[in-house]
Amino acid sequence: MESSSVRSSPAPDCMTSGGRMQELRLLCWVVLVGLVQACPESCDCGEKYGFQIADCAYRDLEAVPPGFPANVTTLSLSANRLPSLPEGAFREVPLLQSLWLAHNEIRRVAAGALAPLGQLKSLDLSHNLISDFAWSDLNNLSALQLLKMDSNELTFIPRDAFRSLRALRSLQLNHNRLHTLAEGTFAPLTALSHLQINDNPFDCTCGIVWFKTWALTTAVSIPEQDNITCTSPHVLKGTRLNRLLPLPCSAPSVQLTYQPSQDGAELRPGFVLALHCDVDGQPAPQLHWHIQTPGGTVEIASPNVGADGRALPGVLAASSRPRFQAFANGSLLIPDFGKLEEGTYSCLATNELGSAESSVNVALATPGEGGEDALGRRFHGKAAEGKGCYTVDNEVQPSGPEDNVVIIYLSRTGGPEAAAAGGGISGKQPPGLLLLGQSLLLLFLTSF
Repeated sequence: MESSSVRSSPAPDCMTSGGRMQELRLLCWVVLVGLVQACPESCDCGEKYGFQIADCAYRDLEAVPPGFPANVTTLSLSANRLPSLPEGAFREVPLLQSLWLAHNEIRRVAAGALAPLGQLKSLDLSHNLISDFAWSDLNNLSALQLLKMDSNELTFIPRDAFRSLRALRSLQLNHNRLHTLAEGTFAPLTALSHLQINDNPFDCTCGIVWFKTWALTTAVSIPEQDNITCTSPHVLKGTRLNRLLPLPCSAPSVQLTYQPSQDGAELRPGFVLALHCDVDGQPAPQLHWHIQTPGGTVEIASPNVGADGRALPGVLAASSRPRFQAFANGSLLIPDFGKLEEGTYSCLATNELGSAESSVNVALATPGEGGEDALGRRFHGKAAEGKGCYTVDNEVQPSGPEDNVVIIYLSRTGGPEAAAAGGGISGKQPPGLLLLGQSLLLLFLTSF
């Protein structure tokens, strides 16, 4: 009986040991299941060379799958069928250092898609169809060292697109549809050593001259310079950018000028206010009028009428003769000028090299009323000091940059009289005014 009891005593110990092994196996199984669940089914996740890698390449994916471990540092989604990257696409993997997205069908990268990846060092978006890219997301990627955006459909890069990428060493923009580059685009890239920008259809006009100069003097390596060529204008097609001859280029300048009305002349009711914006620059600047009246703001791309004063085809107007008539020669006519047309008139000229603006404030006053008291005293005070407007070659010029207020006086009897006066508002470019009666309108239009 004793021997029997001795033989049977190990049995409980063996059962206990076996129970612990079962618990351990169960625990390991739970951990393994958890790891499997933490990686998308279509991907492989694991550690290699100290990096947590998620490999989802060549899986025929049409969307970024959910369920990645939060500690993933390298994610490959190359060679799939992703059509876009929506906001928050990589919110689960904020520790990413490398993101590979080449050879997909991505057309759009939405705002917020890349912004959470503050530790990203390498980003490959090459060989896609990207034409819509949220450049503002790059502001969050200050650790980025490699950016590959070649072989896409990019047509434009904002001037400040790379302002936060001071660690960027390599930038690839070749084989896109870039026509021009804003001056200073690459200035923030103080660590840049490699730039690839060949095979883009550049317009070799004044806007690209800065890049030619920069490329010839920078220490940045720019390979395949023989393939950085002009596509337009036609006479320069195929010309290498580094062999482009100097172009006659100048930033815009503008001046508002006017002729004085005949003091004391009886003008019929409904006179015409006419401004002329004299514009210079190469290439020829585009002219735009900005008008602020009591009724609101009016924006006019000049011209909006033909030489006969009738609205051009495609111009939205309440009648065939718009309230504000902008002509191709830089003139702006306001027929039937009245209180509703008081305000600030600004002409803005823009070309590839910059912009310039000049403005004039126009006020309507009747003798003896508050408007004349406030503005009239200002004018007469300046006149007593020998300031205000003076005549040169039948054109009235302000005597200083502060003289950009024009007061139009109407008599109490309703017969309008007009006088031009300067008043103290500081301006950018000495402005001017052309104030004409209907009888003088033909004189003005002879410049066409």
